[in-house]
Amino acid sequence: MGESQNKSALIAMSGGVDSSAAAYLMQAGGFRCQGATMRLLGSDGGRNAADAEAVCRRLGIPFMELDLVREFEEAVIERFVRVYQAGGTPNPCVDCNRCMKFSRLLEAAEAAGLFYVATGHYARVSWDPRAGRWLLKKALDAGKDQSYFLYTLTQRQLARVQFPLGEMEKRQVRELAEGLGFANARRRDSQDICFIPGGDYGAFIEDYTGQSFPAGDFLDQTGRPVGRHKGAVRYTLGQRKGLGLSMGEPVYVCGKDMAANTVTVGPESALYAREILVEDLNWIAVEDLRGPLRVKVKTRSRQREQPAWIYPGAEVRIVFEFPQRAVTPGQAAVFYDGDTVVGGGTIVEALAETEG
Repeated sequence: MGESQNKSALIAMSGGVDSSAAAYLMQAGGFRCQGATMRLLGSDGGRNAADAEAVCRRLGIPFMELDLVREFEEAVIERFVRVYQAGGTPNPCVDCNRCMKFSRLLEAAEAAGLFYVATGHYARVSWDPRAGRWLLKKALDAGKDQSYFLYTLTQRQLARVQFPLGEMEKRQVRELAEGLGFANARRRDSQDICFIPGGDYGAFIEDYTGQSFPAGDFLDQTGRPVGRHKGAVRYTLGQRKGLGLSMGEPVYVCGKDMAANTVTVGPESALYAREILVEDLNWIAVEDLRGPLRVKVKTRSRQREQPAWIYPGAEVRIVFEFPQRAVTPGQAAVFYDGDTVVGGGTIVEALAETEG
C-alpha cells in the first residue's frame, strides 16, 4: 500500500470530546477520514452515535455505525459475569479492547479502504528499529494515561493504530474542542463501566442471570463465622465499606469462596502479597520472556507502578520488591520499562505475604 493510501483512517468515535478531537486532529494532519461508532448496547438509545455523527457532519467526513451488540455481549458482558460468579474481578475495558474494539475496527477500516484506526485513547505508539518492534508508551498526560488498558494490542494492531491525543494534556483537548464549537467540549468523562452505569455489579449480575445470590457467612481468618453477608458476588477484595461488621478494629474482604458462599475478612495486613501469578500474556516490547526481567508493574489502572522481577513459565511469576495491597484475580498486571509497556496479562493468584 502506497504512502497516499496510508494517509487514511477510520476514527473510532464514542460521541465524547476525546474521540471528536482525535477526528479533527487526524483530518488536520492530512488524513482522509471516516468516523465510526460501535453500537455495543441495545439500550443506549443511539445517543452516542448521534453525537458522533454530528461531529462528523461538522468536519465534513463520512460516518457509519457498526452494530456489535451481540458480539459485545458474548465477548465482554458474559465473561464479566462468569468471572464475578467464579470469585474474580474482571476488567471489561481490557476485554473490550482485546476482543472487540481494535480487531473489529481494523476489519471495518480495511473494508472501507482505510489504512489506520485512530482513537481518542491517551497513549503513544512508536517504532523501535533496534528491536524491530512497535512499542506502546504512556501518554504525555500521566493523569489520563490509558496504556494499562491497551496492553493486549498486537504488533499488527500497533502498526495500524494512531493515538493523536498521546502528546496532549486533557485541558488542551477540551480547549481545542471548545474552539471548534463541539457541543461535547465540557461533557464529563464517564467513570462507570458502560453496561453498568450505576456501578451496582451485584444487582446487574442478578438481573442479567436471573439468579439470586443468597446471604452467607462472613468468616474471620480462623474460619469462624462473624456475621452475615448479602451475597458473595457483591464483595470485592480489599473492600471495607458496607460490610456491616463490628469487630473492634477495621476489617477488609480478603477472600471469597463462591462454592461455600463465604466471604473471609481480616485486618489490612492480610491483604498484602509479594508474589503473584499471571496468565494469558501479551508481549509488546519483547517477543517473549526468555529469562528473569526487572520491570515495574501495575496491578490496577490508577496505581503507581511498582518495582518487581518477572520470571517465565506457564504462568509468569511476579515477585515485587515490596508487598502489594489487594492484588485481585481477574485484573490486569501490566509491565513497564520507563514509559514503555513491556507486556501484561491476567492475574490468576496472589500469594499472601503470611504464606512465606
